[in-house]
Amino acid sequence: MKAANALSIGALSKHSGVNIETIRYYEKIGVMPTPDRSASGYRLYGPDHLKRLSFVRRGRQLGFSLDEIRGLLRLVDGDTYTCAQVRELTLDHVAEIRRKIADLKRLKRVMEEMAAQCSGGRAPECAIIDALFDVRQLLAKDNTRLRTR
Repeated sequence: MKAANALSIGALSKHSGVNIETIRYYEKIGVMPTPDRSASGYRLYGPDHLKRLSFVRRGRQLGFSLDEIRGLLRLVDGDTYTCAQVRELTLDHVAEIRRKIADLKRLKRVMEEMAAQCSGGRAPECAIIDALFDVRQLLAKDNTRLRTR
């Protein structure tokens, strides 16, 4: 890649909206390919780096784990992917989203119960703090209720 057409890591960060340290981390774990270097040792990024980084960023925004993104990128990099493979990975992700939603709903109920126990007074005793120290008990209680419904 010619240095005249290359982006610095700062410019790549600015164009992609991804923090410089995150870009370096992605390189370290192999999500981003190692860029060429200038004669003085600076990283030189091209349009393909920006495109890939935008893909990773968007995937992360949608809740894909780095392992899931890595799996998608392996398919793309090998140019052997099929729509069926991408669909399967996406449906797996949808199932994970459903699990998270269920967990968040349970957490919401627990937090609402904790808040309902709070008198709102000025005393240093607080039912919410006490419950947080023993949140496992509240979660177990909530899970028991779910099983009996």
